[in-house]
Amino acid sequence: MSADEMTGTTRPESAVPRTPSQARTKVEASLREWLLSARGAPDTEVVGDALLVTSELVTNALRHGGGMTSFDVELTDGGCRVSVGDRSDRLPRLASPRDGSGRPRVGGHGWRVIRTLVRSITITPEADGGKRVSVLIPLA
Repeated sequence: MSADEMTGTTRPESAVPRTPSQARTKVEASLREWLLSARGAPDTEVVGDALLVTSELVTNALRHGGGMTSFDVELTDGGCRVSVGDRSDRLPRLASPRDGSGRPRVGGHGWRVIRTLVRSITITPEADGGKRVSVLIPLA
């Protein structure tokens, strides 16, 4: 039994996901609903890009940002805006594609992937510390 079940507390539907999978589920549901009503069947490549970017943002917040503090998905005329807040004031950085011995790096490519797939990135400091990374993923 969870702490919420024991206290009778209900979390709002917009509660912060705890895992990349939970975040992807929120984004996918929003995209499928919006794309179905606006365009018919959703483009699997567009949905796949949005889910990959979501996974990378959430994983970065969990792994490098001290955990997620907020999560939002918004569909606009310009695309799908995904915003993830974390506890760290450190800005994301591009890792070298090679390790110290000159071999291709295994892992560490998430920020590069995000930058490749999104139209815009906004990083905003949070009043209580940490930051919010918002990206706009094109849907066309």
